[in-house]
Amino acid sequence: MTMSFPRQSARTRRFTLGAPRGITIAPDGSAVLFLRSRGGTDPVTCLWRLDPATGEETLLADPARLNVDEGDLPAEERARRERAREAAGGIVAYTTDDAVRKAVFALAGQLFLVDLASGAVRQLDAVTPVFDPRLDPRGGRVAYVAERSLHVIDLATGADTVVARPESPQISCGLAEFIAAEEMGRMRGYWWSPDGRNLLVARVDETPVQRWHIADPANPERPAQEVAYPAAGTANAIVSLSIVTAEGTGRAAVAWDRGMYPYLVCASWNERGPLIVVQTRDQRTLRVLNVDDLDGETTVEHADHDSIWLEIVSGVPARTSSGALVWTLDDDGTRRLTVGGEPVTPEGLQVRSVLGVQGASVLFTASQEPTEVHVWTYSPEGGVTRLTEEPGVYSGVRAGEVTVLTGSTLGSTRSRTWIHGTGVEISNLAEQPVITPDVALFSAGQREIRTAVLLPSGFDPASGERLPVLMDPYGGPHAQRVLAVGRMYCEAQWLADQGFAVVIADGRGSAGRGPVWERTIAGDFCDVVLEDQIAALQAAAERYPLDLDRVAIRGWSFGGFLAALAVLRRPDVFHAAVAGAPVTDWRLYDTHYTERYLGHPDEEPEAYVANSLIEDAPKLERPLMIIHGLADDNVVAAHTLRLSSALLAAGRPHTVLPLSGVTHMTPQEVVAENLLHLQVSFLKDALAAR
Repeated sequence: MTMSFPRQSARTRRFTLGAPRGITIAPDGSAVLFLRSRGGTDPVTCLWRLDPATGEETLLADPARLNVDEGDLPAEERARRERAREAAGGIVAYTTDDAVRKAVFALAGQLFLVDLASGAVRQLDAVTPVFDPRLDPRGGRVAYVAERSLHVIDLATGADTVVARPESPQISCGLAEFIAAEEMGRMRGYWWSPDGRNLLVARVDETPVQRWHIADPANPERPAQEVAYPAAGTANAIVSLSIVTAEGTGRAAVAWDRGMYPYLVCASWNERGPLIVVQTRDQRTLRVLNVDDLDGETTVEHADHDSIWLEIVSGVPARTSSGALVWTLDDDGTRRLTVGGEPVTPEGLQVRSVLGVQGASVLFTASQEPTEVHVWTYSPEGGVTRLTEEPGVYSGVRAGEVTVLTGSTLGSTRSRTWIHGTGVEISNLAEQPVITPDVALFSAGQREIRTAVLLPSGFDPASGERLPVLMDPYGGPHAQRVLAVGRMYCEAQWLADQGFAVVIADGRGSAGRGPVWERTIAGDFCDVVLEDQIAALQAAAERYPLDLDRVAIRGWSFGGFLAALAVLRRPDVFHAAVAGAPVTDWRLYDTHYTERYLGHPDEEPEAYVANSLIEDAPKLERPLMIIHGLADDNVVAAHTLRLSSALLAAGRPHTVLPLSGVTHMTPQEVVAENLLHLQVSFLKDALAAR
């Protein structure tokens, strides 16, 4: 019997299991390390090595052979995986020395070291549970976090030294705070010096952060989880930095105006010393600071300001071998790559991220067409060159003469990982979906909103039948749903095969179209975003036989907010909605994300009222299902409960589906599978009643 798509999607974690990731290349080109599970339904990730010359793959570390139980992960690791949206288990992260001769990883709170030449794996004696172990660049020491303290193990002697210890349970050393991990993309809290003698260490004081308590109502005997959550307008954690020796014998505080620049965006340390980026709370000013590694004093290397906000770009700042700063510039409608202060990419090429710098050459991703993300290089001699050709979404890693590229295209439901310029590939063991998406991409309306449409398999548009519509957006900033990646549309095709025309649109605010497009939503999550979804729907109806009297919408997170917003404010267009984990009151969401777009609630209170769904509760006249994981520590369940209370007070019938033990992700197989069926059933019943 053929497995149903919902079950297969749930078992394979949306077809991510078995796909290679976490690439590291030895600088001499002798080996490529990567993470991958043994198959498309195996959630246990292993560490592997590829020989670039022969294509031979060798299993280096298999959790099944290490005799550890992952049943009780450390709290810090559970939080990191939630922030990283990590759905797999096993070895989900590792680090190496610069020469890529050794690797370390944490598994179930234990610390392991791999000799990459011999393949020998041994457990190190460490304080447990271990979190975020990192080899020093020379390979002689391992740093790790345990009990909120930063430890260093000398591999030659086995001595374990605490080099940074917190003064209270509200303080941690070497960890990234919630805001850094969830919103800035900074998952780490310490950085080695190139010679392995010193470390730059973050100290996070959560004393001023308000405490929320997330309970599990299905298991009342369990105590509620206490979470330090900095909601919009409230206090953030206080983040500072210091330089400590690997022996724990010295400390120098890094000095900058933390009152003016409270956010530590990122940090790095190369041969020219530490480099940090700090940001004002209103996110309109960024400073790149050089740090003196002797006394911690800082000098301004570069400063940026924007009257609305500045985006954080992954991979910058960096330096070329000559010391030139690699950064980005928002130049009217284009985000451009700069080297030494000079733009080196052309107008219209939107830089997405910097993947690495080698010598004077920069490897980066960028988009000309928003539905595609390609890998490019820049060098002073060769200028800007694109490495990937077929329409799709790509990324890459480079070391020495070896470049490994990973990409997904519209015509395939599997990603491909290969060594550029060769026929050598890393095997992708992900399952092939039992469903084949047939998606059409087009640009809708005057704003050329990138839109995807999927019809039921075998449907004949000339039949005279008009299809009910299911809008399936994210619709908010940063993310994109409309990309030239076939795997992204498998679920949408299954939904279409239930009898819908599925329409997905990336309106203003989404990534890939430059700073002007992104900043159009400043102060307004509602009117602009909803207007673009309706424009895409109307444009799709001009091309396909859509029944605009039967239009449903569903979404998760910001998409859940958008789905609920649609039926509350435009019931003339949207006739039913499923809102998953929706933000309903932006005062309950975190500081960095919310204040970037809506401002500080004490300074812009009207923006929070205008963008609140609670205020709109009495307007509900369409069927609405709200789904929320009760263990969600990102969009807490209070969002759904407050909206439900307001709807009840207004006498508006609605459906609430609470998910016990579920966070902002839904990796649980049975939950993920049945959620799809329940949503379809609800929407079909709601539209059939019209």
